[in-house]
Parts: sequence; structure tokens; C-alpha cells
Amino acid sequence: MITVAIPNSPVFSPVSSSIFCKSPHESCPITHNNSPSSTFSFHIPKPIPPASASGSSKRKRPAKLAIPVASVCFSGGVEVEDRWKEVVVEGDGYSVYCKRGKRDVMEDRFKAVVEFDGEHKQAFFGVFDGHGGSKAAEFAAENLDKNILNEVEKMGEIEIIEAIKQGYMTTDSQFLNQNQRGGSCCVTAIIRDNNLVVSNAGDCRAVVSIGGTATPLTSDHRPSRQDEKLRIESLGGYVDSSRGVSRVLGSLAVSRGIGDQSLKQWITAEPETKIVKIAPEFEFLIMASDGLWDKVSNQEAIDLARPFCVGCDKLEPVSACKKLVELSASRGSIDDASVMIVQLGRFC
Repeated sequence: MITVAIPNSPVFSPVSSSIFCKSPHESCPITHNNSPSSTFSFHIPKPIPPASASGSSKRKRPAKLAIPVASVCFSGGVEVEDRWKEVVVEGDGYSVYCKRGKRDVMEDRFKAVVEFDGEHKQAFFGVFDGHGGSKAAEFAAENLDKNILNEVEKMGEIEIIEAIKQGYMTTDSQFLNQNQRGGSCCVTAIIRDNNLVVSNAGDCRAVVSIGGTATPLTSDHRPSRQDEKLRIESLGGYVDSSRGVSRVLGSLAVSRGIGDQSLKQWITAEPETKIVKIAPEFEFLIMASDGLWDKVSNQEAIDLARPFCVGCDKLEPVSACKKLVELSASRGSIDDASVMIVQLGRFC
């Protein structure tokens, strides 16, 4: 049984080709499908192509691009309440807590699907951190697992990493075809046959507790990363630093993700993927947006969550999720924060 609580809101709606099934036994895609369109419009300038070789040997810098920030939606002059202001989910083997930061609209989303076609030990989980609005995060939460499934069915278990890559890239292409603004960072985890397959594009992160030791399974994609900076520059872009934050073309503080039409030449949706065998000492997995990780270290997160997740008569992982978000806020975070904890023992 899954319980979902949203204050002041109506109810809302690798290994083998069988890693997913088309008719899931239980699915919890918590998505917001009925929000009205914003009355605000944004003009996103097209990126300026690199200068031709003639006239000067020095390549011209592309212009700095302004990334739109979504505004609160209005309907008939009345402000519409954000149903995602605070979300609490206690699921089968996982828990989630999401809380909006200082923005007018919550831009994070998540996806959890367990027990595919009666397969008790397999699951898909994802956390999606939108920017420039929630549309890209909503789209990824709704479609990424399905696109990965389609690719796994075509390629089989041997090509699981390539199948996940193509699933991400297809989701990106589909979203771009909708001509929606904004983008989304993603982190996903597939559990199947005691394998944990974790992928990310952007700065959402996954950290596993191994006997109480924090072990990161992803590496943040930010333009401050030397390999990411070199990749961007090799494509004719540049990285600027403002107030200590590196940004692609002086605008976006992440270097990979779904969407970001105006920066697509430099922002790739290609994920990095890691496969690990789940050993007995693997306790739980924390997946979260950067609203947590910008203020809380990997080991701090594991240390805070572990008493709620391991070695107690009544496990309370949802309380751990809440405590982590509260800790980040107490340290000055004003960002949206979404934290998911997966109890790995449930799937082994």
C-alpha cells in the first residue's frame, strides 16, 4: 500500500529484456498534469553559431544566454496553489519527501515503479530536478522509464548501458520536439537480479550506504568538471564563473540534462551509468536533487538517515527523508529539495 499526503490539495493523480514489463503491478508516477499554462512568455535567443574561419583566426565566443525562470501560474487573476509544495510518499520499499524552496513553483519530480508483472525483486526509481519550469522534469518522470524499457527489449541484457543511454536520448528528443522551455537533471536506478544500475545526467545524485559508509554511485555533471569543460569548449562553447559558480555560456550551472533547447549544442542528455552487485552489506540508497547535496555531504546524509533505516524495530525512512530536507534548509538552502530512500533489502 502506498500513502500520498499533499497538504491542502485534492487527490492527484540489467540485465534482461524482462527488466521491465508493460503492465506494472504497482506504479507511483506522481505527476502534475492539470496545472494551467503560465500567462508569462519568455523569449530565448538562439545560440550564435561559431564564427567562420575567414577574417580572424580567433573563434568568436557565443553570446551569453538567459535561462528563463518559471513564474507562478495564474488563472483568471487568481494565484493557483502549487500541489507540489510538499509531498510525502511511503511506498513498498521506498520513501520520498519533496518540499518546494523559495521559488513560486516546485520544479522537482520523481518516479517509482515496483513489482513489474509480479516480479517482486525488480524496480525503477528516478528523481528529476527541473530548471526554467517543471515541464522537462514532468516529461522525464512520465516517459524515461518507458523509453529505457523499449530499448532494453530491443537490445537485451548485454547492452543495458547502451539501452539506458538511448532511453535518455530518446526522452530528450521527444521533449525538445514539444518546443517547451526549460530542462531537467535526472538520476535513475534500476534494480534487477541483485544488480543496481544507476545513471545520471546533471547534478542529481545517488549515494548508497555500505555498512554505514557513504559510497557515491554518480558524479555530478557541472561545467566546473574538467572533462565537462573541455567537452563544452571543443563544441565551440565556453564556461564562465560568476560568484564562484561555473556556468555554460554564463547561464546554466549544469552541463548535462533533458531539454535546454537553447543550449542543446553543449548540454547533452547522455548519462553516465554504473552497475554494482548488491551485496549483503548494502543497506539503503539515497537519491536526491541538488537541493540536498549542495548543503549536505554524502556521509552526513548517510549518518543522519541510517538510524531510521537500519537496526531498529520500526523503520522510518520517510522521517529520514524529511530530516535531510530540513537539515539542508537549516543551512541556508532556498532550492527545491526531493529525497528518495530505497530499502535495498526489499529487492534482494
